[in-house]
Amino acid sequence: MPTVPGLEPPVQALCVAPFGMEEGTEAELPAQEFGLVVGEPVHFRFFGSSVRRQDQVGTLLEYWQPEELQELEEIEASLPPEGRTPGEVVPVKLHARVTEAGTLELEAISRGSSERWKVEFDVRGGGVGADQGMGL
Repeated sequence: MPTVPGLEPPVQALCVAPFGMEEGTEAELPAQEFGLVVGEPVHFRFFGSSVRRQDQVGTLLEYWQPEELQELEEIEASLPPEGRTPGEVVPVKLHARVTEAGTLELEAISRGSSERWKVEFDVRGGGVGADQGMGL
């Protein structure tokens, strides 16, 4: 949604790793496609919940009660353009994977090519990291 000065845009939450997703498993988010702007800073906001146990991968939340979701640390990254024009919008699908070490890897995979951008989040300790390389 376009930014309006003095008005905070509405936030939607998308379930990328449901409650109980085991280490070593992965999930592709069905049907959702996003526009990734390369070469410009982006903020990834993460939320966690210990009460929304019914949500599945791909569940989109338009609203929730304050006690249902807790905002965690966000990741700010600049995704490298590597062969693309900075500011170009690339259509991507998301793929989530929980590693054996307890890290959530979220990949944005370009439609029609093998380009990938990856962001990592430590789901155990709440720490963040970003591996913004392409072709991972």
